[in-house]
Amino acid sequence: MYAIIETGGKQIKVEAGQEIYIEKLGVEADEVVTFDKVLFVGGENVKVGAPLVEGATVTAKVVKEGRAKKIVVFKLKAKKNYRRKQGHRQPYTKLVVEAINA
Repeated sequence: MYAIIETGGKQIKVEAGQEIYIEKLGVEADEVVTFDKVLFVGGENVKVGAPLVEGATVTAKVVKEGRAKKIVVFKLKAKKNYRRKQGHRQPYTKLVVEAINA
């Protein structure tokens, strides 16, 4: 059984026992998070939401919060002596999906 949930402005396909990385939630480690924005539940009985599936939830346990590897944003305009270098590390929350309740 799998589900498609919406969190952080993104849609993510999840299955029970799967580890996922999502946008930072701001919760402590070992807390349980419930997602009620379930768009689709697949498996033997398929449920499609319009836009959400009524009564469906996904529970997940927070493993940790962290920051991704640094990316370099480099801007350059040729022949104009314009160069800007900037780094960015995106914060994330790592979850383990415990159950899909549909």
